[in-house]
Amino acid sequence: MTAREKTLRSASDLVAAGFAAPSNADTLAAVTERYAVAITPTMAALIDRNDPTGPIARQFVPTAAELTTHAAELADPIGDHAKSPVPGLVHRYPDRVLLKIVGVCPVYCRFCFRREMVGPDAGHNLTDAELNAALAYIQATPAIWEVILTGGDPFMLSARRVRALMQALDTIPHVKIVRWHTRVPVVAPNLVTDAFVAALTSGSKTIIVGIHANHPRELTSDARAALTRLATAGIPLVSQTVLLRGINDDIATLDALMRAFLETRIIPYYLHHGDLAPGTGHFRVPVAHGIALVSELHRRLSGIARPDYVLDLPGAFGKISLLSADVRLTADGCEIRDAAGRIHVYRDALP
Repeated sequence: MTAREKTLRSASDLVAAGFAAPSNADTLAAVTERYAVAITPTMAALIDRNDPTGPIARQFVPTAAELTTHAAELADPIGDHAKSPVPGLVHRYPDRVLLKIVGVCPVYCRFCFRREMVGPDAGHNLTDAELNAALAYIQATPAIWEVILTGGDPFMLSARRVRALMQALDTIPHVKIVRWHTRVPVVAPNLVTDAFVAALTSGSKTIIVGIHANHPRELTSDARAALTRLATAGIPLVSQTVLLRGINDDIATLDALMRAFLETRIIPYYLHHGDLAPGTGHFRVPVAHGIALVSELHRRLSGIARPDYVLDLPGAFGKISLLSADVRLTADGCEIRDAAGRIHVYRDALP
């Protein structure tokens, strides 16, 4: 198997594929020792070997900048652990839970907010006993209306396991919505088979799939075909994008991406401000810049194409729209009033 046909997972793989110079191998090895690396053939094919700062390379090829940690950065930047009643479950909001069923992904984004919790070494796939405990918690909590599958990437599950999970959730009457967050249709579209789609829709719950993509070049013909298989099965698709310095922090790219989403039957949903994950400061933009970009984006696009610009408050305080009246810009970030009326000072943690 050649470098073009396999998932790249090591510094030597990256050098062999031409994505890094041999002189950088030691630095890359230091990064890959700390954080997981995986670049699928689909994404590797989009990387320009002559442009290491291109929008696809920058998302997936590790750099020495990841070894620099800002004082404000946190291993658990949005407070998953503080809101986890049983392993694999996060209950941050009364009516919904996150179910982190797998700890692996087809690719590892260099800006991942769970980078300390995912990967072949750091990630954790729930055991049968742990999954049963999580389902028991959901069963015993009638307020839970929505279960959100995340991880890792839950589309890494086999069709058999997806079907079994949907059947288990079908036995919980107060759960009405099952949402899946995934990169797979974009970065490994071959995994979205007819059998997988049939398993997703095998239960009686309303299924929604959140699609993570950050640049219009990611929506290849193969990705669009995989997304069409999901949409044709009657599954609503919504987008999730991270605002990333040097990748999509300009109005032309964001405009093109939101239009591409709609053309692929994906409703633009969230544009995330970069979380305070370790070694990701070089990806974040100032909050004021993000608000200005999204304000201009909203002026350009019809209502159906406008994402909300959101920030997950550190410390498990939840998500806030940065476009709301509860946000006041400051010289180095913003002040935010959360749903409980508490004031949070958020400072731009930039290189």
